[in-house]
Amino acid sequence: MIRGCGVARPRPGDVDDELWAVIEPLLPKVERRARHPGRKRHPDRLVFQGILFVLHTGIAWEHLPQELGFGSGMTCWRRLAEWTKAGVWPRLHEVLLAKLRSVNVLDFSWAAVDGSHVRAFKGSSKTGRSPVDRGRTGSKHHLITDVTGIPLAVTLTGGNRNDVTQLVPLLEAVPSVRGKRGRPRRRPDVVLGDRGYDHDKSRRLVWELGVKPVIAHRWVVERAFAHLHWFRRLRIRWEIRDDIHEAFLKLACCIICWRRLTKPCLSRRGPS
Repeated sequence: MIRGCGVARPRPGDVDDELWAVIEPLLPKVERRARHPGRKRHPDRLVFQGILFVLHTGIAWEHLPQELGFGSGMTCWRRLAEWTKAGVWPRLHEVLLAKLRSVNVLDFSWAAVDGSHVRAFKGSSKTGRSPVDRGRTGSKHHLITDVTGIPLAVTLTGGNRNDVTQLVPLLEAVPSVRGKRGRPRRRPDVVLGDRGYDHDKSRRLVWELGVKPVIAHRWVVERAFAHLHWFRRLRIRWEIRDDIHEAFLKLACCIICWRRLTKPCLSRRGPS
């Protein structure tokens, strides 16, 4: 359901009934053993709110306040890993993109790509010495958005990876988006990138996907990164496991999509 913009902002981690109705069917069902039930599983909705609280605030798992009722930080971390392994976040993103397309909010006429570096203090996989941060270890967030800045796909690499290497992977990571009659939409007509994406091989590969590459200013994706990094947990990579950090990335994209769905008065203009 589309709602207006006069809704009070909830506290970090709160999940309204409408959003939970979208998420709950995507979660794997866990049956309790009849003979050895063990400790009762903490409710999924509360745990999901705990995960969102960590994403919003950037707080360490072990510092998650128990009085909030979300369960322990370890419980939330384990459930995040479980749901990530089950592929919940890509499915949730695809569902939300379809809803956006069904109400004519999603615009595939062109897309924009960019990359953003974040520090990674613990190293591990998908990290590298960044040429733009004095050689410090970090990771890169690579993002593709529609005309209005709605995230279509996001990838994670080491901080030493050039942006151009992720142009084709980003286009291929965009899911088939339903929401209207006929064939699902997956490819934008045009993709915009800065000079860092200007490479003959990449241009040829993009054309082979049926997309026209254009080197131009792409402020909408820069604005989308500002929204993405508003989630404090994404400003620095604290996770040793790359799949957990990437899960936070994809979950943040889902939350941005949900906000666009429930607050249609947000700007939809492309670059002038």
